[in-house]
Amino acid sequence: MGSAVADTPYDIAVIGGGINGCGIARDAAGRGLSVFLAEKGDLAGATSSASTKLIHGGLRYLEYFEFRLVRESLVEREVLLQAAPHIIWPLRFVLPHHAGLRPAWLIRLGLFLYDHLGGRRILPPARTLDLAASPAGQPLKPHFRRGFEYSDCWVEDSRLVVLNAVDAAERGAVIRTRCEVMRAARDGQTWLIDLQDHLTGTTDRIRARALVNASGPWVAIVGQQRLAARPDARVRLVKGSHIITRRLFDHDRAYIFQNADGRIVFAIPYENDFTLIGTTDLDYAGDPGAARITPEETRYLCAAASEYFRDPVRESDVIASFAGVRPLYDDGASAAQAATRDYVLKLDGADRARPPLLTVYGGKITTYRRLAEAALAKLGGWFPKMGGSWTHDATLPGGDFPVDGFEAEVAALRRRCPSCSGEQARRLVRAYGTRAASIVEGVREPADWGRDFGAGLTEREVRYLIAREWAMTAEDVLWRRSKLALRIDAEGVAELEAFMGANVPRAAATAA
Repeated sequence: MGSAVADTPYDIAVIGGGINGCGIARDAAGRGLSVFLAEKGDLAGATSSASTKLIHGGLRYLEYFEFRLVRESLVEREVLLQAAPHIIWPLRFVLPHHAGLRPAWLIRLGLFLYDHLGGRRILPPARTLDLAASPAGQPLKPHFRRGFEYSDCWVEDSRLVVLNAVDAAERGAVIRTRCEVMRAARDGQTWLIDLQDHLTGTTDRIRARALVNASGPWVAIVGQQRLAARPDARVRLVKGSHIITRRLFDHDRAYIFQNADGRIVFAIPYENDFTLIGTTDLDYAGDPGAARITPEETRYLCAAASEYFRDPVRESDVIASFAGVRPLYDDGASAAQAATRDYVLKLDGADRARPPLLTVYGGKITTYRRLAEAALAKLGGWFPKMGGSWTHDATLPGGDFPVDGFEAEVAALRRRCPSCSGEQARRLVRAYGTRAASIVEGVREPADWGRDFGAGLTEREVRYLIAREWAMTAEDVLWRRSKLALRIDAEGVAELEAFMGANVPRAAATAA
């Protein structure tokens, strides 16, 4: 970066490289605005990579009468499915009926609303299951004889964030990772923003006509300490933790389990050979970046799953875990699980006498695109030449194939790259969609992949991630651009770390 960057103000500067920040940056860039996004760590480095990884309406939110949020979320399921069928795909959920909890009539009513509120067109409807006869009943305790099945979608959450950033960059946005906003202040009709580059140790300054604080669980801290902004809303930090076990069942459906405490827990097929169980809902205080699962949460999740599975889930079965902190808008709910998941946008500077600050509270991955549209609508008065909304019908990078076209893409990649195994081709298309073709371009024999780090991860793919997706560390590659950390051995991790250290440019990366 050089001082010349500050000579011409950006239209919008965004603080935070999570799903909301990257979604806003993409939408704004596609409307013809100049955009700068600063992320102090890696894209999706916190909450956005610690979700339950669902694109869903939120069946349980109906109990809290969040009908607008549920309807918007249900509509977005199919919008996002069509935008990114490589990283989002349909998933059927099995809800065993627990006689001592919610009555069957209430569940049927909820599923009826779930099927009809959002104008479902692609996903199949809910149905009743005979668990005694269904394969979905086999892993369960025998007294669970009736259940219900409905549709939602799975998403590779951190890849969704990265692909929004890639699209934003290809539309002209400047995306800077490892770059922290240290201070921002209004200066006439622009924001003057001081940056700390954690790659080079250098500082710099830019200007922007509008500023968006989308820093997730740090939203209040950034607002008060970096922007000198008085809080206009309260944030409720709620920690959600998940555990990962070896695969607990053989079919491809997920489970949603009701608990006696009123919460629900999911058990979801994960990365082919594993099961993901979560989540908890606990009020949290402290550094969001330091959030970790506690032994009590692990025991809670094991116990919740063990209420339903024939074979108990033990703490010794847990091979990995993760926790994230959700920055929910504090609506005064007494229980963490009852706090609204809806988003709230607060605009400071609506009088037009000073440059605007838009602060993002709450939200969920499913509604990030609508949140971005709402954010641009609030800022539209400052940018009269800004283009109209466009993301509803636009695919994300690599997603330009039909919802039912995944297998055809795998076959096409194998024709293009005969040395690519079926398993490798499926993983590459799941991660990169049609853009997997650029990774395998020129591969004629195994040696063309370059070094092999294990678990199917090759030098050619890693170089793509460095050049096009801001990957700078082994953790970026193994946990956020993929989930290969579950498969690669310690030797492979060490080799990858050495490779990244030798090949990642130490200058600031600004575009994909």
